[in-house]
Amino acid sequence: MAQRDVWGAPSCPAGVAELRDRVTEFIDKRVIPGEPVLDAGGSPARDLVERLRGEASAQGLWGLGLPEELGGGGLPLADYAHVVEAEGASDHAPSILGSLALLDVRTLAGWDEHVRGIASGRVSVCNAMTEPGVPGSDPALTTTRAERGTDGSWTVHGRKWFVSGAGTAELALVLARTSGAPPSPEGLSVLLVPTSSPGFRVVRELPVLGVGGQWEIALDGVTVPADHLIGEEGRGLRVVGERVRLGRLLRCLRWLGQTQRAFTAMRERARTRATSAGRLADLQLVQQLVFESLLAIRTTRPLVFEAVALAAAGRDARTETGLAKVAAARMLQQVADAAIQVHGAEGLGPDTALPALFRAGRMARVLDGPDELHIATVARRVLR
Repeated sequence: MAQRDVWGAPSCPAGVAELRDRVTEFIDKRVIPGEPVLDAGGSPARDLVERLRGEASAQGLWGLGLPEELGGGGLPLADYAHVVEAEGASDHAPSILGSLALLDVRTLAGWDEHVRGIASGRVSVCNAMTEPGVPGSDPALTTTRAERGTDGSWTVHGRKWFVSGAGTAELALVLARTSGAPPSPEGLSVLLVPTSSPGFRVVRELPVLGVGGQWEIALDGVTVPADHLIGEEGRGLRVVGERVRLGRLLRCLRWLGQTQRAFTAMRERARTRATSAGRLADLQLVQQLVFESLLAIRTTRPLVFEAVALAAAGRDARTETGLAKVAAARMLQQVADAAIQVHGAEGLGPDTALPALFRAGRMARVLDGPDELHIATVARRVLR
């Protein structure tokens, strides 16, 4: 059965379909086979990432959503969304294909000193917002402070955690209070902090459901140059808001790709696994799992692309993004869980991608705001 017959609308534009197919083939043949090495980390993983990045660049697949002047493909969001969905099949694909740089490049537009390095993959950036003991979904409670010195520089004190990639990043975008006090949403600013600065310290890695990649950091009197303020002083939530809104859409698209990988694994298992009673595919309870999973995909995918279309057109997509985020997170967890059930004990072990996909689905319901936040926000907006 062709992919379009399973996943349904929206259709991929003809010019983008060929590019998406090439990305899919690259991930299937080059990235996914290397996942055991990539998951293990260390020097072998770094070497493989560099090699695959070179291959992606040689094939014209690097940074397809980045501006052309930065060596990217220059795809507009409405087209790029189909590529992002395909990238979602592997957690490693966004880094290997340069997509992780998109949010940072947009946030730091005009910072030529850093942007080219970020776009090329030579420089990585982490985003430090959430703090220990403070609800991550309520930035107005931020306690990290940045005080201006007589020379205009900033001195930052505070602690952040669940910072993706902080262990290897060269730069950190830090949300700090430059005036006022919690719970005021005013007086928050975003500072670009080199992680090599004295006082910047990686405290520990924070495994999420047993897997690393998140970190806790401390800023103990870190001095930041005056010109490292991103956007206007005291208007940091605007910077954060723009970044988070696009980030949510990109996550939803990648969750679609992960869900499709889980669904494909489940379908193939059901069709090929034989028992004394016959194929799993012939059992009604397995058929129900397949049906419910397909229903989740078919009802969620249009929601995600509707939000993308509105955002790409410059229209208010807050309601649609909230709906898409909750639906996509639930979809991924549901389908990954169903796929594990069809695989049985094998689905819990290291020989399939299903444990990682299920973990991603559970994390999805907390990342970029928990379900409850989006439910309440959308409901209040509708009721107004």
